[in-house]
Amino acid sequence: MVLSLDRDGAQLFPNLVTGDSLGELEAILSLYPRSAGIRICGDPNLHGWISTGSSLGQLARSLMGVAAQPVRAILFDKSDDSNWALGWHQDRTIAVRERIEVEGYNNWTLKAGTPHVEPPIAFLQRMITARVHLDDVGADNGPLLIKLGSHRLGRLAEDKIAVLVGTGTFTCLASAGDVWLYATPILHSSEASRRPAGRRVLQVDFSTEQLPGGLQWAGIAGR
Repeated sequence: MVLSLDRDGAQLFPNLVTGDSLGELEAILSLYPRSAGIRICGDPNLHGWISTGSSLGQLARSLMGVAAQPVRAILFDKSDDSNWALGWHQDRTIAVRERIEVEGYNNWTLKAGTPHVEPPIAFLQRMITARVHLDDVGADNGPLLIKLGSHRLGRLAEDKIAVLVGTGTFTCLASAGDVWLYATPILHSSEASRRPAGRRVLQVDFSTEQLPGGLQWAGIAGR
């Protein structure tokens, strides 16, 4: 089944990152500890790799326009030593430099020392999330699961999520170098690997917008 980002909320871009580029990314990310989720902020080594001139940046700009910019990055590493699962949820927060109270921006949290806040759902619906696969991901290796079309349903109450994911879910398999794009607020989950074999994914959020009221994106590459 071939998915469409607009229709389904997710789309696969095979072999977007290959050869030396994939090796360079692996070398940069090897400096981080192996963990369920490492939030990357202020790492200049990633600047060239996620810049607007990179293959990932060019893909984002082709879909979102020239204002597309990377605004948050998380490294997920599922392995024998860290084999985890994540229940069905929407990504609802963004990373900012400091807490400033702005109307419509609520539910502040602190994650790995970085302030996070929940913007209006319409703001999130204009964002795109990229998942860059450094390893092959088969059905037994904890792939991402998504609820097709849920990116159009707005902010979902917890009691509605279980009903929605009863049917129409999709398993996002991948090969190393593939990139899955999905609409940031799509419903998604991930099961623990049944045969752990290493499953590293760099997740990068893109936005075309500046934040209101003095809020600033936390940034990824320190520039």
